[in-house]
Amino acid sequence: MSVMDSSDDEKNGVIVNHVTKDPGHNSSTKFIDEVLSGPSELCRENFRMDKQVFYKLCDVLQAKGLLRHTTRIKIEEQLGIFLFIIGHNQRTRAVQERFRYSGETISRHFNNVLNAIMQISLDFFENPGSFTPPEILHDPRFHPYFKDCVGTVNGIHIPVMVGVDEQGPFRNSNGFLSQNVLAACSFDLRFHYVLAGWEGSAPDARVLNSALTRRNNLCVPEGKYYLVNTKYPNMPGFVAPYHGVYYPLNEFPCGFGPQDAKELFNHRHSLLQDTSDRIFRILKERFPILLSVPPYPLQTQVKLVIAACAIHNYIRQENSDDWLFKMHEEESEPHVEPMMQVEIDPLISTETPAVDIVCDEEQLEMASQVRDSIAAELWNDYMLDLTST
Repeated sequence: MSVMDSSDDEKNGVIVNHVTKDPGHNSSTKFIDEVLSGPSELCRENFRMDKQVFYKLCDVLQAKGLLRHTTRIKIEEQLGIFLFIIGHNQRTRAVQERFRYSGETISRHFNNVLNAIMQISLDFFENPGSFTPPEILHDPRFHPYFKDCVGTVNGIHIPVMVGVDEQGPFRNSNGFLSQNVLAACSFDLRFHYVLAGWEGSAPDARVLNSALTRRNNLCVPEGKYYLVNTKYPNMPGFVAPYHGVYYPLNEFPCGFGPQDAKELFNHRHSLLQDTSDRIFRILKERFPILLSVPPYPLQTQVKLVIAACAIHNYIRQENSDDWLFKMHEEESEPHVEPMMQVEIDPLISTETPAVDIVCDEEQLEMASQVRDSIAAELWNDYMLDLTST
């Protein structure tokens, strides 16, 4: 990030006080005042969350001693600067003009808030429970077949900026520089777990192996599993689709149906797996800085991914009616291009994923039996329904 010289314009900046009042600091008209004294829509537009959620996050950060008021800038404005940058992908110069602070002040408070969010990020992630998610329990397409499924695991590539000497490992299969981020998601659009920072060239299975073997690891409850796509192996705790089996991305066309148990399984699996795509779309729409190459050190770029996911979870926790969640909850079918009707990704449909995870033959066979039993149960009930109509 470029750092501008400090200037005296900070002396003119104050905000509407929410938590405490600084008696020695006089109020004046500023951008933060306009946003926080205006309608909630203004807060959503600028800070990417409703006003009450914004204020509560300020309280949390202050109560834990992670942020404090200074003589020139309050906690609300510190958080506002950070959210405005990641919510609009604004560079320092534009943020300077908006908040009327020097580049040094913008940079310092951006990093202070980022580090504060990172310190409490684990509080915003919860491991899955042992119960059947209601999104499965109350949908006859998925219950009782996927009753032991707790969510989905998928990867996403986030653009990165690294030095010329470091670019090789970060160049992904599409030729772009990225970090390979793994996320475990719940069906109610929360992140259970996020691992960021792996090079873009790293195979997805290797990133999953890292998530399972590191100290702060991805936990799968006993007897439960996540759904994964064909980039990952079918193994204990992770159920993948059948390789090389074609299925429609939406519902089957009128007059057509699945030809066998594997095709039906892959179709139902894909409907559930779409949760990962939806949660990634919400995340990127709320924080478009993740769509670009932010001019920060690599460590900061990695932190930004974790912080964005943590704030996403916090918003979901505090306001389930948040406008972006409501918008994507209404999606009943996978998000695909109109012309893509009956195909899966030809680049990965018949490939065996690179397996770095150590599983013995017995474990792999048991995982295969789990998948086969789900497919068989789905198919038997499907055929019964056909003969009874």
